[in-house]
Amino acid sequence: MSQEVRNLEPKQLWNKFSDLNAVPRPSKKEERVIAFMMDFGKKLGLETINDEIGNVIIKKPATAGMENRKTIVMQSHLDMVHQKNNDTVFDFDTQGIEMYVDGDWVRAKGTTLGADNGLGVATIMAILESTDIKHPAIEALFTIDEETGMTGAIGLKGGLLDGEILLNLDTEEDDEIGIGCAGGVDVTATRQYNEEDVPEGSVGYTITVKGLNGGHSGMDIDKGLGNANKIMNRLLFDGFENFGLQIAEINGGSLRNAIPRESVAKVIIAEMYDEAFVFDMQEVINDIKFEFKTTEKNLTIEIVKSELPSKVMDLGVQEGLLRSIYAAHNGVYRMSADMENLVETSNNIARVIVKDGEISIQNLTRSSVESSKFDLANALRSAYELFGCEVSVTGSYPGWTPNVTSPILDVMTSIYEKQNGSKPNVAACHAGLECGILGTNYPDMDMISFGPTIKGAHSPDERASIASAQKYWKFVLEILENIPMKN
Repeated sequence: MSQEVRNLEPKQLWNKFSDLNAVPRPSKKEERVIAFMMDFGKKLGLETINDEIGNVIIKKPATAGMENRKTIVMQSHLDMVHQKNNDTVFDFDTQGIEMYVDGDWVRAKGTTLGADNGLGVATIMAILESTDIKHPAIEALFTIDEETGMTGAIGLKGGLLDGEILLNLDTEEDDEIGIGCAGGVDVTATRQYNEEDVPEGSVGYTITVKGLNGGHSGMDIDKGLGNANKIMNRLLFDGFENFGLQIAEINGGSLRNAIPRESVAKVIIAEMYDEAFVFDMQEVINDIKFEFKTTEKNLTIEIVKSELPSKVMDLGVQEGLLRSIYAAHNGVYRMSADMENLVETSNNIARVIVKDGEISIQNLTRSSVESSKFDLANALRSAYELFGCEVSVTGSYPGWTPNVTSPILDVMTSIYEKQNGSKPNVAACHAGLECGILGTNYPDMDMISFGPTIKGAHSPDERASIASAQKYWKFVLEILENIPMKN
């Protein structure tokens, strides 16, 4: 862990972030970070609770003179997205994140940084530990599994929290105050297929798509970035249509909430088409690279000869697979008619696996409008069912409806203008924040979301701005001093 990061200002924040990043904390494997947080709260002598689903709640009384202010909930999630570059040797289950300073940015060496939502967690830890920061009574809520299902927020029971205001620290632009977000649902298509022997006179190839930016499948879905699964499908479709390409395996994408950066396919071609296939594929590659020349400067597509696989897909199923992925919508489906520049509904074709007679296609569909979310989910379901897939539509979670009359919004807007000489961007986002879910059991809680600037979340290019962290920390401290009085 770089001492250079620990020496950054504000030291309270960066030291707690460094402590947290030393603890492996993949989604659905949060046992170590839960134990770390429980130990942290107990060592401070504060009431520390681990609820039945795994969330950690730490309660700290108000500082002297702040007892008559409303109790606040400060909330962030403990888990982080685990992504690494292909050439990075790293075990997320056992290693802490290796950080370094690059100008104004804190980065990780070839992996995600965990600033999403580790900087939020570290903020709350620093305030809980402090002896000189003014604040009202605080209920620190650390949820689990935000990145792969929001099961921590979903499982949080009513009655555990008394706070009237919730500060969610999971927004990634420091000039933005979030007042709404999208909901989501998982659409997963599966089916089995018969494997066939490789015909005589065949040549094996491995096709690799890599070097894409990837990124957050909500916040970055409107940036025109490439989806490795869609690009791979385009290559396979062309090879199948023109040369009878047959698929042995596909392994594309990684996490449902990350835009796929890489895909690898093992295929065969009849030897008689070998030279023509390579020539044609190069033309397709050139077209794709030209289309993405602005947004994906590092896109690499390789087609190299490899050992013949032992089996390939049944051609009938293969045709259905390629046509269904071509037909399935990826990217922005509808922009909001009510809020300027807000994506209303989108889909991310996140994971495509073809191997050993099994097909799995995983999608994450997002929308701030429930009916539109399920409209797109049904469109995807139809595309996959037409070629014989079983399709499950699961894990639906609600969006967070904006409240433009929020009292805490007025407080924060005033503070931001005073500190920065400009108005904040009050907005809803296309990411899936936990506020909408938490609001189902705490409907009267006044909620807001904000945070420091983080770029490239959910990808190895994730980085956190040092100057922004300083701006954000100053903002947090003044918000705590200005929480409204109890009614």
